[in-house]
Amino acid sequence: MADKGVCSRLSALFLLVLLVISIGMMQLELAEARTCKTPSGKFKGVCASSNNCKNVCQTEGFPSGSCDFHVANRKCYCSKPCP
Repeated sequence: MADKGVCSRLSALFLLVLLVISIGMMQLELAEARTCKTPSGKFKGVCASSNNCKNVCQTEGFPSGSCDFHVANRKCYCSKPCP
């Protein structure tokens, strides 16, 4: 008879732990905003410095930018939070 009480308490504790973990994972997904990238319209040449790319992107109205590989060379991509 005592085994049923212990078993039901362990089951309830297990379900509670799963609930807490799943709620934490949902909050992580909500906190991670997607980032949209678009090629810079003003940056010319091969992108060698993400800092230069970022500065050019800021003149285009984007909060950030970085050098990323495109086919065989590096291009400047401006980024902003997706709508």
